[in-house]
Amino acid sequence: MPQLTCLTPIGEVTVSEEDGAIVALDWGRGRDQDRTELLGRAVGQLQDYFDGARGGFDLPLAPHGTAFQRRVWGALRAIPAGQTRSYGELARLLGSSARAVGQANGANPIPILIPCHRVLAAGGVLGGYSGGEGPTTKLWLLEHERRMTDAAGQPQLALGPFGPGLAGTNLR
Repeated sequence: MPQLTCLTPIGEVTVSEEDGAIVALDWGRGRDQDRTELLGRAVGQLQDYFDGARGGFDLPLAPHGTAFQRRVWGALRAIPAGQTRSYGELARLLGSSARAVGQANGANPIPILIPCHRVLAAGGVLGGYSGGEGPTTKLWLLEHERRMTDAAGQPQLALGPFGPGLAGTNLR
């Protein structure tokens, strides 16, 4: 499986391709470094994201998972940069439980590109994050997107029902 590593402000990340689509983003340096056209585009878009020039991604993604997990991951992709949703909001949207949404969120094989970091627990609690350094990485990504949105001259976006910025969130 072709892989390519990208150095980011939150450490090295490696994207993997299978059958013409991105199937994984993992923290750390990949064993194989095989630059394909798609992996080159993915790394370029990640660099643009971390440089503050891009809030979303235009790449073919094919995460391996159940039908329900793929529905949750599709809902995550609809959350704009600079905004968040709660597990409960996504559960209502998908006709599911917040716990099932949280489990699917945690199983996301393509973090950042499928922005699972944009989901908060009830009451604005930051919650966990399986990538990088856990909640510290999640908070960095959310703050990065907030700064990107502010720098674009757009009004600061409300983060779901939790108000502007990340005031009131905590690392529980």
